[in-house]
Amino acid sequence: MSKGKGIRNLKIVSVIILVFILGVTVGLGRFHKVSALSNSTYEDLKVFTDVLSLLQREYVEETKSKDLIYGAIKGMLETMDPHSAFLPPAMYKEMQEETKGRFEGLGIEITLRDGVLTVVSPIEDTPAFKAGIQAGDQILKIEGESTKNLNLLEAVKRLRGPKGSKVTITIMRERLTAPRDYTLTRDVIPIRSVRYELLEKQYGYVRLFQFQEKTNNDFQKAVKALEEDAKGELKGLILDLRNNPGGLLDQAVKVADRFIESGLIVSIEGKREEHKMRFNAQPQGDGLARYPLVVLVNGGSASGAEIVAGAIQDHGRGIVLGTQTFGKGSVQTIFPLKDGSGLRLTTARYYTPSGRSIQAKGIVPDIIIKPALPEEEKVAPPPKQPTEKDLERHLIDVKEKEKLKVEAKEKKPVDNQLERALELLKSWEIFKNIATKKPG
Repeated sequence: MSKGKGIRNLKIVSVIILVFILGVTVGLGRFHKVSALSNSTYEDLKVFTDVLSLLQREYVEETKSKDLIYGAIKGMLETMDPHSAFLPPAMYKEMQEETKGRFEGLGIEITLRDGVLTVVSPIEDTPAFKAGIQAGDQILKIEGESTKNLNLLEAVKRLRGPKGSKVTITIMRERLTAPRDYTLTRDVIPIRSVRYELLEKQYGYVRLFQFQEKTNNDFQKAVKALEEDAKGELKGLILDLRNNPGGLLDQAVKVADRFIESGLIVSIEGKREEHKMRFNAQPQGDGLARYPLVVLVNGGSASGAEIVAGAIQDHGRGIVLGTQTFGKGSVQTIFPLKDGSGLRLTTARYYTPSGRSIQAKGIVPDIIIKPALPEEEKVAPPPKQPTEKDLERHLIDVKEKEKLKVEAKEKKPVDNQLERALELLKSWEIFKNIATKKPG
């Protein structure tokens, strides 16, 4: 290639880059600031265009400018925090579908923790949840390939797939002595926003799986249904935020607002003035503030779930019970771009009403209750003296056999955290009656 042609290519590429930058800036609503770029920034961009020109001119295979530019953007975002990312058009579309409540995959929320692909939380009734994947699990391999140096978007792409397809992931967790392989069959993940039930005819249980577009409305309907089922005798609420990875900020604020009568719910601090916000409680008129409240959290409770738990804890509105939360105290903003792609950028940090930042710290519950371990992870008891019952093919009494069948049918996984929450609400009622009792 002649020198003149190389210079001409460089000029063309420079124009492409400047047009691209203008396009991105317009997408971010900051077109008026393009002219304010410093001379040093322009010099750095010249180096970028030089490299791009060399790649197109000298690289051994044909290259597409769009692929190179997308790669450069991904590289820029990978120097930021793990929650900031470039979303190509297909990924951006998937993200929009997810917030509306449906996608195909395994049913896990993931992040990078200390450079290791880590499960934030499994979604209930999904392939991952049913297989026993837990919050805090480290995903070491996907289909036998190491996840080291794999960014979040690439990991999501490998984990998701059409319904019925299989994927094997290699998991390591604190109580395992060696990594364990799980082969999961992908399925449609219908992310339910709310589930509820009445416990012992007088105590309401509401589980929020994720904060989606209609979470606040669904939550309101759930509580109303519980009040009707209890026939006006509802004595308390359990709000279950375990394995809730967050979601839409405004929905988390609205849910917290239903329990807090006045004061600050959450404050947000960012670099730009429009990212500095304070959300204060507004009168709701639905009477939820009168109910005793226990909030369940664990290591899979993140972001929006931590906003709700932190606000309730700081206002002394209820008791937070469970284990320490994930510790995601940052806010991400989605910026759509002209070509159908998007940027997810960390734009601010949020603070609980008392001014706490929970970034990388999490919310420490008022009462720490660790979950009961699955049977396969319990420490084996010391060997005991064998009896007839321990012998293979031993005879079983007919009545005992029928009893075992009934027990096997009725046996449910032990949820000791929920049991303790229910005990607290019952105790609440007892202490209230004692406190209001008059002498004589």
